[in-house]
Amino acid sequence: MVPWRATDEGFVTDAVVGWYERFARGQPGVIVIEATGIRDVPSGPLLRAGHDRFIEGLSRLTAAVKKASNGQTKLLVQLIDFLSIKRRPTREAFLGRFLSVGARLREALGGRWREAPEPEVRAHLLSLSDEAVFAVLDEREQEALRFGLRERVTDTHLPHVASLPQVLPALFADAAKRCVAAGFDGVELHFAHAYTMASFLSARNTRADGYGGPREHRVRLPLEVYRAVRNAIGSGVALGCRYLADEIIEQGSGVDDARFFGVEFARAGMDFLSLSRGGKFEDAKQPKPGQAAYPYTGPSGQECMPTTNLAPPGPFGRNLTAIAAVTKAVREAGFSTPTVACGGIASFWQAEQVLEAKDADLVASARQSIADPDWFLKMKLGRGDEVRRCLFTNYCEGLDQAHQVVTCQLWDRAKGLPDDESAPRTRDGRRLTAPPWSP
Repeated sequence: MVPWRATDEGFVTDAVVGWYERFARGQPGVIVIEATGIRDVPSGPLLRAGHDRFIEGLSRLTAAVKKASNGQTKLLVQLIDFLSIKRRPTREAFLGRFLSVGARLREALGGRWREAPEPEVRAHLLSLSDEAVFAVLDEREQEALRFGLRERVTDTHLPHVASLPQVLPALFADAAKRCVAAGFDGVELHFAHAYTMASFLSARNTRADGYGGPREHRVRLPLEVYRAVRNAIGSGVALGCRYLADEIIEQGSGVDDARFFGVEFARAGMDFLSLSRGGKFEDAKQPKPGQAAYPYTGPSGQECMPTTNLAPPGPFGRNLTAIAAVTKAVREAGFSTPTVACGGIASFWQAEQVLEAKDADLVASARQSIADPDWFLKMKLGRGDEVRRCLFTNYCEGLDQAHQVVTCQLWDRAKGLPDDESAPRTRDGRRLTAPPWSP
């Protein structure tokens, strides 16, 4: 989960090290650090591994985690690629500047607008009602006006999108090599949610170049990426992926697709399969002008990071039925590849129940771990009554959506917190890391 602590150039900062160092003190079995970009392109305060200059900072991070956990915690990096998404424009900016005034639009307007100078066409569009404007825009133009322009893997008329299958395997492989050089114990390939690789797996992927359409074609590039990374880093480093057990969108991939993908990933030799759910752009809420669409605001986003406001079972183990189906398919195919369950797992009994039922082999917990990074150690020591339980209000997710430094409301508001005024804080006074705890 991206905590907005890296530099705008993608470098590790003291705040990044402090964030993961604090989690490591709780001695979880594994920490998977935030989505880390594989390209050497500007991408805001997101960690990057697209160039050798990032290795030094990532090495500092791995060393800090291993020291803080007394060597008890393995550290994995999640590698991600994403396509371009623009902020939602104002009506005036879109019609006055961004909209392409081409033959299709002119024909839709009809009359003298077929031959009128472009400035006159734009002025005419600005004078129309919203209903009249939408009547002459195609579906993608309507979306660009309402949400902002977003590239898709199906935009094969764009050369850089058409060439993704030729480009991405090497980009992932090179980034993974840098991360291994920096001391990471493993790599998690990000094939989930609203990003490039998930879009290749999606049933909405209709590419006609052998990488879209039937699911046998949609899984092709993810497997090619996996093989390129495996060849680059060897067999001594853990390598798996995170993908969706269900997209939760119309015409999207469902559990049957996830079962098929899981078997293919296991057959290819992946070391683990981490299952998530939802988190798509297709059903995101409309952003305000000047803001970009956020893929965790619609129904699929609510399924990805559920809150207590949802109907039973609420946020607790909501993903487990779908994850268990994938685990079962992998086992029935004769593979023992470990699966990872997530989604509102915030207590010892929940984690034990997952493992005893064999719904999955490992348990992941993000929001609960933000609420209390020590909860792993507290459970191990039999101090479960001291665990600070996540409220599942998505306070942290709201900060992420606003591109603000992510913290937990319980770090500042829970009762009985230590007097820790010297702790590093955000500009608005929030603790940058969880309060200290010692057994």
